[in-house]
Order: sequence, then C-alpha cells, then structure tokens
Amino acid sequence: MTNTRRDDIHDVTSSSQMTTREGASPVGRRALLSGMTALGSLSALSSAQAAKKAVSTTSAEAAPLQDPVHHYPSPPFHQPLQSWPGLQSSMTPRPDCGEKSYKGAGRLSGRKALITGGDSGIGRAVAIAYAREGADIAINYLPKEESDAQEVAALMRKAGRQVALIPGDLREETFCQTLVHNAVKQLGGLDILVNNAGRQHYCEDILELTTEEFDWTLKTNIYALFWLVKAAVPHLPKGATIINTASRNAYAPNPILVDYAMTKAGIANMTHSLARQLLPRGIRVNAVAPGPFWTPLQVCGAQPQSVVEHFGSETAYHRPGQPVEIAPMYVTLASQESSYVTGQVWGITGGDGSPG
Repeated sequence: MTNTRRDDIHDVTSSSQMTTREGASPVGRRALLSGMTALGSLSALSSAQAAKKAVSTTSAEAAPLQDPVHHYPSPPFHQPLQSWPGLQSSMTPRPDCGEKSYKGAGRLSGRKALITGGDSGIGRAVAIAYAREGADIAINYLPKEESDAQEVAALMRKAGRQVALIPGDLREETFCQTLVHNAVKQLGGLDILVNNAGRQHYCEDILELTTEEFDWTLKTNIYALFWLVKAAVPHLPKGATIINTASRNAYAPNPILVDYAMTKAGIANMTHSLARQLLPRGIRVNAVAPGPFWTPLQVCGAQPQSVVEHFGSETAYHRPGQPVEIAPMYVTLASQESSYVTGQVWGITGGDGSPG
C-alpha cells in the first residue's frame, strides 16, 4: 500500500465500491481504509520526527547568549609595544579570531577568496570564518609574520579547505599583480577579494611626519587596493564581491593619525565609486569600517603606549572589539544573501553610530 500512486488508489477504491454494490464481501474496502489510515499515521509521525530533528539541530548549533559588554577582555591592558609589523602570538591577551568559537554553515561553499593581512587580527578572523563556511583561501602577509600565517593556515586546513600562503610587500605594484595571479592559479579561480591589510602609525605633529612615513601609509592602504582591484577584476565572475576595510577614522579622524585617517576616507570613497562602476559587470563592492579592535596593528606603533593601555575604553562597551566579532559581517557581504548590497560602508564601532 505504501507504494500505491494516487491514480492506483482511485482505481482500487472504485473496484472496491463496485464489488460491494454487486453484493460481494466489503473486506477489500476495510483493508484499503485501514491501510490508508496507517499511511496517514506514518506520514504524521515522519513529519513530527523531522520537525523535532530540525528544532534539535537548530538548538545544537545556536551559540549560548552572552553579555556583550563583559564577554571579552576590558582594559587596562599591560601589553608592551612591539616592533612593526607585530605578531598576534606575542600579544597579551591574545586576540580572539574565532579559533575555537566560529562555527560555519556552508554559506561560502565552493568560493575562492584572497585576503590581505590574513595572518592576524581582522584578516585572520575573516580567513577562519571563510574557511569554516566552505571557501578556499589565499592569504597575504609580510615575511616577518610567517609564524602567525602558519598558525591560521593549520586552522583552515583543519576545516578541509585548500590554502595558499603568499607573503610579500603590497607597496610594490608588481607584487600585487603577482599576488592575484598566484592566488587565481593556486585556488583555481577567484570570486572574493578582501582588501584588509593596512598600515597605521601615529604622529602627534605634522612637522614630524616624514615623506617616507606618509608614502608608506598611502602605498599600503591606497595604492595596493588600486593595484589589487585592477589585477583581480579580469578574473572575477558575475556574482563576485570585493570587500574593503575602511575605519571609523574615515568619519571621525584622530588628530594623531592624519595620514592613516586620510587613506581610510579614501577607501570609503573608492568603495562608493567602484561599486557603481563594477556593478554592470556583476561585481559588488562594499566596505567595513571597524572601530577599536584588539589586533597586532594597535601594539606596533599605531597608538602610544598610554592609549594601548586603555584601548577601547571610550566606547559604549568600555572595551575594544575582538576580531571574531566583526568576521560575520565580512561573511555576509561575501555571501549571496547580500546580493542587493553594494556601495555600502558598514560601521562596527562599538556603539558610537559611525559611519553616519
């Protein structure tokens, strides 16, 4: 009975009714009704079991509720300054990039991403999240950051993903071109570009800001973005996405970060322009503007020691953000769920409302 098609049931019912009308025994009809009742019961039971399983799965995957203010470390921090570019493995407390906590859901299954600055901080958190969401990853970093890069590579490989490690200096146009070429070659394509690497070095007096320092910041933050986008676009298919990392300094510039804030405002502006230019190619362009996040960038010259000690205390949370707290935004912007989102700068700033 369980394999009977609807048209078969109609035929059997008609036959049963005919037999009864002709005076034969009604056993066939009773058997049919009994079988249909049993089939209905099995169907209801299967539906109930499926619903129960769905609820159970959802409950098992949901993270427990946490107080967002007190869930992560708050200042004061007794972290000594490091020389540039700084290592995450030498920080106290170590930034949380989701090494133990981030759970993927297949949102980027089959995607191929290039992430600059993927060895530590926000870039590392994005790389871990993308890998656990099913993407193959190429990360770029400076040769001095090799130990951090090897750590995150091990985590991505543990997630079963293909990993390409491509160290080099983004201040060189030829290297940026080579970086994209090698990422495409090793991953077998490219559909996500995350421009995350950046340089920030404070200077309290414009008279002390050297041309060399100024040029270093612009080449790392602006020129590299230009070179990488230019090299990547010919490889990006329709549906691909570019995600830039701006900063709250693009909207509320810190007086001791003149060159850095200027580049971040430029990145926000480029994001708006590129989004309109590349949408006819089917490529979306967005940016994320972080507030204070606890990363190696902050402890290797980005801030004075006095600021590092109380880093993030000025926010509504009275603490800096951890990289794992911003990675989901990069996941969303890379996924097809955000297909109607382009030219946006998303602020994750700890409650100050910027960008406006």
